[in-house]
Amino acid sequence: MKPIGQARPGFPCWVSLAAPSLQAAQEFYTAVLGWTWRPTGLGEEFRTALFGGAPVAGVGALADSLRGAAAWTPFFAVADADATAAHIRERGGTVGVGPLPFGTGRRAALAADPDGAVFGFWAGEALPGWPSGPAGGAPAWLELRTRDAFAAALFYGEVFGWAAPEGSCTVEYENDEVIVREEGRKLAVVHGGAVEQAPDPRVRPRWYVHFRVPDVTAAVAAARAAGGTVALPPDASATGRQAILCDPDGGLFTVTAA
Repeated sequence: MKPIGQARPGFPCWVSLAAPSLQAAQEFYTAVLGWTWRPTGLGEEFRTALFGGAPVAGVGALADSLRGAAAWTPFFAVADADATAAHIRERGGTVGVGPLPFGTGRRAALAADPDGAVFGFWAGEALPGWPSGPAGGAPAWLELRTRDAFAAALFYGEVFGWAAPEGSCTVEYENDEVIVREEGRKLAVVHGGAVEQAPDPRVRPRWYVHFRVPDVTAAVAAARAAGGTVALPPDASATGRQAILCDPDGGLFTVTAA
């Protein structure tokens, strides 16, 4: 992933976990994913997670007034936060928080698509040290599980200009999924369910963050030992061997074979 100053608007640029307890989150993800930590200039309740010395994610403590289940959120780079907020509302989405100042020269916001999947967008420079390439420990990719993949791809494509003539993204349909790529590198996967039926109440639209691990089975065992649970056992999918895990505070994430 490239720093926002170099990336075209609409590209994934950051992932962040909002957790009830920063200390508990650090202990769990250290045990399961081998992360180390460093402070940031954003205060004592925020840390940057590192793997192999490279930043992989941000983890912050929820404010006391917002205590609840942990949640992983992907952020997308934008050139103009206010214009993006307007585009989201025009296309049936909602903007729940912001855009608000986030450090020097940055503005960020949390939004939801028309089906309720939460995501963020970010204008300004990336946090120092965020990896600038597809290696370097960044998430393997982002996956949206929703009811109607085509409707979701249309929403995000219009908001972020994924398939704009001047952009470098390609949007393809493969194996019942919509896949967004940049120069052959997978950026996001949109997977639908109950498309031609009434909305399935068991399908809760949500963005999943995939983290690469050398051994999915070992990561599952480590998660259980650290107090987490397995939402979806290890299995082979169109995107490779993976499992969906849940940390002790309720944060869902996916581990994918490196």
